[in-house]
Amino acid sequence: MRIGYGYDIHQLIKGEQLYLGGVKIKCEYALLGHSDADVLLHAICDALLGAAGCGDIGDHFPDTDPQYKNIDSKVLLAKTDNMIRKKGYRIKNIDCIIFSQSIKMFPYKARIKEMVSKVLGIEQEIVNIKAKTNEELDSIGQNKAIAAAAVVLLEIPRI
Repeated sequence: MRIGYGYDIHQLIKGEQLYLGGVKIKCEYALLGHSDADVLLHAICDALLGAAGCGDIGDHFPDTDPQYKNIDSKVLLAKTDNMIRKKGYRIKNIDCIIFSQSIKMFPYKARIKEMVSKVLGIEQEIVNIKAKTNEELDSIGQNKAIAAAAVVLLEIPRI
């Protein structure tokens, strides 16, 4: 078994295009970034890549490359999944936390879990989504950013 950890944070700005876990969140905010800035899917990508020993999301999808400008992060997650599957790895478990002060995640958690499992072609039961505030501390707590962390467990390919 191999464990990978991923983390991402993006600045919160006024706007109408906020995506978390591939799901559009109804609110008056957006996340600033080169792609669609989906911090949760970026954290999952990093965790998968790390567990498979494949570097990080910036190695494969750099924010300096115009082909990734405004890209749907579900595409990045699918490409990441394809990379690890080619190496023979199989996802056993994904555990995630979304850190957001003002956007309440409870109404979206089931849809996010469904979307992540659908993109990765895995059972929903092995995906867990949690949400936390930062108790009004730091940039997240002051509603200036949203972050996400993910831990994945991969089964090592049989040789």
